[in-house]
Amino acid sequence: MSHTDYPFQATSSGLRELTEVEKRKLADDKQVVSEFKQNKLEKEAQRNWDLFYKRNSVNFFKDRHWTTREFEELAGITEGSTSEKPVLLEVGCGVGNALYPLIAESKHLYVHACDFSPRAVQFVKDNAAYDPQRINAFQCDLTKDDLVAHIPECNVDVVTMLFVLSAVHPDKMIEALQNVYKVVRPGGCVLFRDYGLYDHAMLRFAKGHKLMDNFYVRQDGTRAYYFTKEFLNQLFVSAGFKESTNDYVLRQTVNKKEGISVPRVFVQAKFTKPDHR
Repeated sequence: MSHTDYPFQATSSGLRELTEVEKRKLADDKQVVSEFKQNKLEKEAQRNWDLFYKRNSVNFFKDRHWTTREFEELAGITEGSTSEKPVLLEVGCGVGNALYPLIAESKHLYVHACDFSPRAVQFVKDNAAYDPQRINAFQCDLTKDDLVAHIPECNVDVVTMLFVLSAVHPDKMIEALQNVYKVVRPGGCVLFRDYGLYDHAMLRFAKGHKLMDNFYVRQDGTRAYYFTKEFLNQLFVSAGFKESTNDYVLRQTVNKKEGISVPRVFVQAKFTKPDHR
């Protein structure tokens, strides 16, 4: 997963260095949201994501045409022989911004797609390209709904988790990954990309939005966790996976209108389910 061919983007084994201003800002932001409000946010998590999709419909996120470029495993299953029928699970499918570009590239791919938000899943099903012979879309709370109710055990070749685990409370992340583990075939893998520690979005939070270290609440009630690669490894290994790759992606996003460049930090990784045969 080399990013050197793309401008303003590179992989790194270490965290990006903070400016002195950024260090002071983080050091000053010590107070966390009250336990009462945190419990309320947890209870209303699904409602808040459903309202997000109600407000934004299918227009908020751009289609993710970059997935096959960033993950060679996805390129492999979309370009493979038509005699093979690889099975993909997209966890946190949203309205299908990654799903439909992949389906368009491959005539033989079968996709299970789930999301926390019932409204998002309905948007997937309402898409003109939705084909129930090729797509199984369903609502699921990964922290408590058993994926095996929708997908046979050891059935999935590749799982994508793109900016989804960050929305889960850190105390429940291992349960979510253990749930995913059950449906991945031995030798299958999870392709992961999510927010990294010291990402610009994390540093923009004003006081009053911190839930715990690295975990924040947005204005609309949705939450975001900012990962270190060490914590990510700990989660996946605890759930039974083996690390294949795990790096920070450092990139500069240019806002042409405002004439500024901001540092984005993501964690991009691949974890494999051991093949014990």
